Amino acid sequence: MSPEAPVTWLTQEAFERLSAELAQLSGEGRLEIAKRIEQAREEGDLKENGGYHAAKEEQGKIEARIRQLTQLLRSAQVGQAPAAADRVGMGTVVTATIAGDESVFLVGNREIAGDSDLDVYSEQSPLGQAILGLAVGGKTTYTAPNGREISVEVRKVEPYSGQ
Repeated sequence: MSPEAPVTWLTQEAFERLSAELAQLSGEGRLEIAKRIEQAREEGDLKENGGYHAAKEEQGKIEARIRQLTQLLRSAQVGQAPAAADRVGMGTVVTATIAGDESVFLVGNREIAGDSDLDVYSEQSPLGQAILGLAVGGKTTYTAPNGREISVEVRKVEPYSGQ
């Protein structure tokens, strides 16, 4: 692992789900797309063969996802979400007042949340870095990418339950 690669915290469930997706894409997924490309190639002229171009585009997406998952899993730190949370940390759901508006989000990686509608902020994001370690009632500010200083107050911290 390269020194600049960030460590990504994942639950055991998320790690297993992503590992299974990687295995499927690397094996069966690659074979299926190769068959589709070959079938489309047999249809003739590749310049005007929409099926061929669509299959090649899909192949590119599969290969990109394989690279993404490989890097993510290689840098993953697998652990349990905290059983109780009194401070903001990876794997916690935070209710906070951000610039006057209440927001509920998960601190961690988007892949942890799976199909959840929960917003996710990386612990490496400006917001994530600013609030890590804060307890309920903790206040801070962070600099947004546009240069604005944004105030944050942590209202509630709870462990992520996976739903």
